[in-house]
Amino acid sequence: MNSLYLDKISVVNYKNITAAEYNLDRKINCFVGDNGIGKTNILDSIYHLCAGKSYFNSISSQTINHDQDFMFIDGSFIKNDQEENLICSLKRGKKKTLKRNGKVYKKLSEHVGLIPLVMISPSDRDLIQEGSSYRRKFIDSIISQNNKVYLNQIINYHKVLNQRNALLKYFNRTNSFDKVNINIYNNQLFELSIPIYETRKIFFKNFSPVFFKHYNSISQNKEEINISFQSQLEFESLESLLENSIKKDRILQYTSCGIHKDDLVMEINGYPIKKYGSQGQQKSFLIALKLAQFDYLKSECNSSPILLLDDIFDKLDNGRVKQLIQLVNNNLFGQIFISDTDYDRTHKIIQEIDSTHKIFKL
Repeated sequence: MNSLYLDKISVVNYKNITAAEYNLDRKINCFVGDNGIGKTNILDSIYHLCAGKSYFNSISSQTINHDQDFMFIDGSFIKNDQEENLICSLKRGKKKTLKRNGKVYKKLSEHVGLIPLVMISPSDRDLIQEGSSYRRKFIDSIISQNNKVYLNQIINYHKVLNQRNALLKYFNRTNSFDKVNINIYNNQLFELSIPIYETRKIFFKNFSPVFFKHYNSISQNKEEINISFQSQLEFESLESLLENSIKKDRILQYTSCGIHKDDLVMEINGYPIKKYGSQGQQKSFLIALKLAQFDYLKSECNSSPILLLDDIFDKLDNGRVKQLIQLVNNNLFGQIFISDTDYDRTHKIIQEIDSTHKIFKL
């Protein structure tokens, strides 16, 4: 198993952090302080450096401190005893720059998967509460960290999908229709859909047993939960789906069927967890999803991903916190970052973990 950890990080003008520098423990690092002080932003800056984007802000310019015109993150990672220096910088109105050991990436997609990591945050509830796009992004982000072919297929699929949607809008605007033109995009979507669908299916088959194992461990087998992968391609080819939906697509002015509608169905005791799961049950479900993501990446990348735990002890009862700590104590994890508002709680939890650590009071 390859070793991986973040040795030190320097952050300038990232959200509400004007300047911060940390020499880190290779196992556990805790950032403790009041709400709004910047704990989550420290974790997000680490995520940004590893993933090439913020975990919370889809618009990169929103990560720059309001009073400044640039942001800068510099991190030194140790991977297999070799130093990997990563620098991410962004000026207002300019394109983001990501450098690895002094060399600028031409494409951000080249960087994906270099430093595997998993973030667990209260915002993950969107995976349960929001639409299917959040759950597809979750699947895609896991597979893409170790499958560049899949990542490119996804990028290309969405390019073609956007072009087909633009054509549907054009038909509506000009009150016209060109079957030859729409078929060109249909054929490209067929070709890209099949391998994406097959990869997602295989991924889910390997992922779901690990998810169930983690959920049952955290909840101590108290609830009956289920998760399943849903795709329109399971019952019908994309060819006939697009053929049958062309009238509807022309009215809607977008493509209403395909793998961009794939979803994960999440249930507790036979009912949607979104409506019938308590806050604690939903949180356990999300943590189990993320721990399964961790295990999957660990086996695929042959190294323990960096684990970021943002304010996750809140809303978990003591029993569930204890189960989570036991998992950490089993030495299954590499480097862990924790943010919390409660110093005493963090200190108590850390005392129960047999590991080196640093606690940073913000």
